Formats: sequence, C-alpha cells, structure tokens
Amino acid sequence: MDAVNETSGTTEPATGLTHLRQDGTAQMVDVSQKAVTTRVATATATVRSTPTVLALLGAGELPKGDALAVARVAGIMAAKKTSDLIPLCHPLPISKVTVDFELGTDSVNILATVKTKGVTGVEMEALTAASVAALSVYDMIKAVDKHAVLSDIRVLAKSGGKSGDWDVSAPSAAAEAGA
Repeated sequence: MDAVNETSGTTEPATGLTHLRQDGTAQMVDVSQKAVTTRVATATATVRSTPTVLALLGAGELPKGDALAVARVAGIMAAKKTSDLIPLCHPLPISKVTVDFELGTDSVNILATVKTKGVTGVEMEALTAASVAALSVYDMIKAVDKHAVLSDIRVLAKSGGKSGDWDVSAPSAAAEAGA
C-alpha cells in the first residue's frame, strides 16, 4: 500500500524510501514543511600509510608541502559543494565546518563536523568533507606512498531535527531489537 504525502500530494512506496516515487523513479524529498532547527553532524575517514610517511605528514615535510592544511581547506570546500556532488541532497546554508586530524603512527584520522540551521540534516555534508579531506591527503602523499589506503568513512554523530540526536556509541534500534 502506498502512502499519500499530505504536503506534496505525491505517493511514496510503503517501504518508506522517501527518495523514490511510487513508480520507482528518484525524487528530491519535499522538506518545505519541516521545522527549522540547529543541526550538526560529525563524520570520519581514515588514511593509512607507513610510519615514515605519517612522520613527514605530521611535520609538514611532504614533497608537495603541508598536506593537512590543504586537506582541511579541501574538506571545508567539499562540504559547501555537497548538493552539487550528491544528486538528491538539498543545498544548505552551512553555518560552520571544521576539519581536524588525529595523527597516529600508521594512519591519520579525519574528523569533519558541519553545522547548519535548516530543515534537513548535514550528515552528507560531513561525510563529503571527511571523504574529500582524505582524498586530498592521499593526493599529497601519493608521491611517497602510492599504496596508502582510505577507509572507515562513516557518520559518528548527528543532532537536531525530528529524529533527534544520535552517536555511534549509542546502541542501534536493530541491536536493541535483537537483529
């Protein structure tokens, strides 16, 4: 059974997949009736490399220069361009983006946090910022390590909106249901 969306008059599949219309084609979700709230999301990505490369990265002594400074700016720029890259994302008035790095001996963990006051969340913007910052780190270190690996891209936390706050340390609904 399909449900009629009261605000748009369109029908949505009973599966609850809001980005699909009844006929299975893609649609941009109508968020015009959602409440404006402050929304924040944090995402992460990891770049693994050798201890030698990580030491160069941390010291800003890579052949291409200060990779972390470049990656920070790349991540910020990417967050602002998310709706240009991900087809069904809404353009958002981003209030703040931070991109930070945790250097380990064989990896750098990237943390991107995005904030807005709007009608839809910023999880995709945070994921895009973390991913592009990781790609930028790879681009800056590939001259000394073509085998670096990007991994562990995921949302760590979100707040605001109808679904409320969530973070990775909280048990999921599936886990609580015994799935």
